[in-house]
Amino acid sequence: MFRVTREIDFCYGHRLLNYEGKCRHLHGHNGRAVITIEDEGLDHRGMVLDFSDIKNVVSRWIDENLDHRMILHRDDPAIAMLQELGEPLYLIDQNPTAENIAKLIFDVTANHGFPIVEVRLWETPRCFATYGVKK
Repeated sequence: MFRVTREIDFCYGHRLLNYEGKCRHLHGHNGRAVITIEDEGLDHRGMVLDFSDIKNVVSRWIDENLDHRMILHRDDPAIAMLQELGEPLYLIDQNPTAENIAKLIFDVTANHGFPIVEVRLWETPRCFATYGVKK
């Protein structure tokens, strides 16, 4: 089995609903998404996938949708105020935990036809969440 991995750095903010800790407040992260693609064979170039293909599709999507945005649950009561202030938002149907953001990036990558097996989202230099296919 062959694997290639690309790391994508981006900044984002969020807050967690139904949470009693500090993360219930708006705050930001310097995140890193680690995208792992896997295939049994290589293409005519001897590659699973060109690293630039991941950059051109996944990194571009992250830049356009998540980078320097507040990622919030669609029902977050702060949305109206933030929209009124012109703040860039990305709304999701789940609590914007590292786990759910990792799954979001996984799903976007898979929907572009890449044979993805795992996304690891580093929220801090010491904390990450992983979403991937079950083996």
